[in-house]
Amino acid sequence: MRGYDAGPGATGLVEMAMLPRRERVQFPGSLGHPLVGRLDRPPGEPRAWVLMAHCFTCGKDLKGMNWIARELVDRRIAVLRFDFTGLGDSGGDFADTSFTSNVDDLVAAADWLRAAHRAPGLLVGHSLGGTAALVAAGRVPEVRAVATIAAPADTGHMRAFLARQAADLAPDAAAEVDVMGRAVRIRGRMIADLDRHDVAAATATLGRPLLVLHSPEDTVVDIAEARRIFEAARHPKSFVALDGADHLLVERESDARFVAELLTAWAGRYAAAAG
Repeated sequence: MRGYDAGPGATGLVEMAMLPRRERVQFPGSLGHPLVGRLDRPPGEPRAWVLMAHCFTCGKDLKGMNWIARELVDRRIAVLRFDFTGLGDSGGDFADTSFTSNVDDLVAAADWLRAAHRAPGLLVGHSLGGTAALVAAGRVPEVRAVATIAAPADTGHMRAFLARQAADLAPDAAAEVDVMGRAVRIRGRMIADLDRHDVAAATATLGRPLLVLHSPEDTVVDIAEARRIFEAARHPKSFVALDGADHLLVERESDARFVAELLTAWAGRYAAAAG
């Protein structure tokens, strides 16, 4: 985002009106804790409103998500991204959360955006946030299109990852697991909750255009997961390989720019129609 240093008089006011706007927002989450987000808007009326979901244990301020949001705003698309319960600036204990609460937090964010501005026309999710987006979309009627970035096809991918580090963990028991070099505390109920969701069924009955984005070089979530999402979905659907990109989209800004270009070109015809 460009800074603002307006001079005196009407010229400064005009310049300020032409600048993108970033706003810190807060709304209730699914577990009763405040969720904190960033709403980035272009000057004037946005072409579309996008709700973005971050990856497991990540946050709204991940560099790659910042880059994507900035590029979308430059293309006159408003973007809301927020920290899930227990992460970043949001309240609550991450150990008390689950995939279910992530989905519910996404719906809560869409409800806030609808009440405060306009409902999201496009739902975008990164990694496990993409899996959550596939499930949440059916509960946000205004969503006209869904896009996943480096997403697992179902919750079994995450369940296997957690179970390898915390096998036979009782529902109320807690343990620390390593997620991409970061230690986080989970409870056994988080693992058990991952068995509750039929993501393949949600994908098959999505009823919206779907864009699947994934890197062949992703070392965290194999590109085979993208193939499974694509095969489960019905048309219209599209798949684009993000050649050379890392899982978090943080190594090269050009990868995030490419994702934003794809989202703009592909979803423009769908997302702008939401009301």
